[in-house]
Amino acid sequence: MFENKTIFITGGTGSWGRELILQLLSLSPKKLIVFSRNEERQVQMRRQIEDPRLTFFIGDIRDRKALNTGLKGVDYVFHLAALKHVPVCEEQPLEALKTNVTGTENVIEAAIENGVKKVINVSTDKAADPANFYGMTKAIGEKLIVYANHLYSDTDFICVRGGNVLGSSGSVLQLFKDQIREKNQVSIT
Repeated sequence: MFENKTIFITGGTGSWGRELILQLLSLSPKKLIVFSRNEERQVQMRRQIEDPRLTFFIGDIRDRKALNTGLKGVDYVFHLAALKHVPVCEEQPLEALKTNVTGTENVIEAAIENGVKKVINVSTDKAADPANFYGMTKAIGEKLIVYANHLYSDTDFICVRGGNVLGSSGSVLQLFKDQIREKNQVSIT
């Protein structure tokens, strides 16, 4: 499916993005484009994964123009970019809304405009019956992705949900380890 295809990964420098890149490289793509706003992580990834098929694009899903530029000639999009820390989304709901909802809308519109074959949106179990603002924004993003299939384009849109992934960036495991090391106790909110 991905052989000799160009694949674009939003939020590709995170832990999920890194693993996805390693898996996709084994499937003989023509090109993988990592789209993220984190320059330092892009530099680190470039050094760690030396593969001529891997390219990097500094950008933010809030910037539709950057997405349009990056998606030229792309076959598949994996949309992983998000604000994902529950406390951050609670404290700064407008930022969560701009990234997780408007950013997803931008991905949809840019994918359609560029004739992308398929967009795979990576969501979270927190979108099912959301109890916090993060879950709400991801649930809205899922609705937008599902609805995009009714926009009469040739682009297909699908959602996948992940749960808490042990050891991923932002995983509670590292927090617990740090708390045990520093305070010899674990706090749960």
